[in-house]
Amino acid sequence: MQRQVALIKQSLFDQGYLDEQFMELEELQDDATPNFVEEVATLYFKDSTRLINSIDQALERGSLDFNRLDNYMHQFKGSSSSIGASKVKTECTMFREYCRVGNAEGCLRTFQQVKKEHATLRKKLEHYFQLARQAGPKEAARRSK
Repeated sequence: MQRQVALIKQSLFDQGYLDEQFMELEELQDDATPNFVEEVATLYFKDSTRLINSIDQALERGSLDFNRLDNYMHQFKGSSSSIGASKVKTECTMFREYCRVGNAEGCLRTFQQVKKEHATLRKKLEHYFQLARQAGPKEAARRSK
């Protein structure tokens, strides 16, 4: 089971879904807080879902407020960076660039990609955390080599 958890985590890095910040979070996890990373990820997905809904509403308005959209995406990008959500963070950066130049079509197109990467990461991390829980706290907290 431990090997399967390590392989899944490594695949998340190899496929570019996660970066070194995720490893930094895992370093903070110990016997006293065996589910720390999962709890942080759960908070991230709760907060980012709220931001996605806010961005969706802002995009549905007739005329786009690029400053407001950029502020929402700035928060989203920061949250994504804090857990190591590499692909999501990259798409957030693209979205912000489109906001800066006032490109509504680019914002709409990139936001679809943000949502796609966010949903994919959520699914992959849920699977990872489920297996990590089954493997037990020591296995989940152990850093893969």
